[in-house]
Amino acid sequence: MSGRHFAVSAVGADRPGIVAGVTGALVELGCNLEDTSMTVLRGRFAMVLIVAGPEDLQAEAVEAALGPVGADLGLAVWVHDVAELEPAATEGESWAVAVHGADRPGIVHDVAAVLAGAGVNIVDLSTRVLSGDQPVYAMILEIVLPPGSDPDALDRELAGLSARIGVACSMHPSGADIL
Repeated sequence: MSGRHFAVSAVGADRPGIVAGVTGALVELGCNLEDTSMTVLRGRFAMVLIVAGPEDLQAEAVEAALGPVGADLGLAVWVHDVAELEPAATEGESWAVAVHGADRPGIVHDVAAVLAGAGVNIVDLSTRVLSGDQPVYAMILEIVLPPGSDPDALDRELAGLSARIGVACSMHPSGADIL
């Protein structure tokens, strides 16, 4: 769909009807969902959407249409005009990285810093604290290695980081994507 593009973010206590409410308001404006990410984080529902709308639609009108939905569902909603959409950096090899270990501050930063230093693009990242006798931090990253990268060298660098910060790290080629 050509026209205007908007980034829509919404966060609130998880409950049934959030997706239906937000998307219903967007459909009434003539918008189409293009890229979305929605999840529940510790009982809070969070969504980020890239939507395409009619050329004459303004971000303020999208925000006004979502206002009553947000109020009814207890959501904080933000809308931003996205002037130009840049294609995602997809050149390179897709890999997955799994990290788990004792929970402590800095794990995401430490792993992300190693990946950034190698020119790797993180395209998706999810974390969870798994409860038990001792909490375990689990993180899954989808990454794109730049063309010409050495996956074995990056794997060795992640293994060195694992030893320094006390987590287990594994890296493998991504399987076929369904999206």
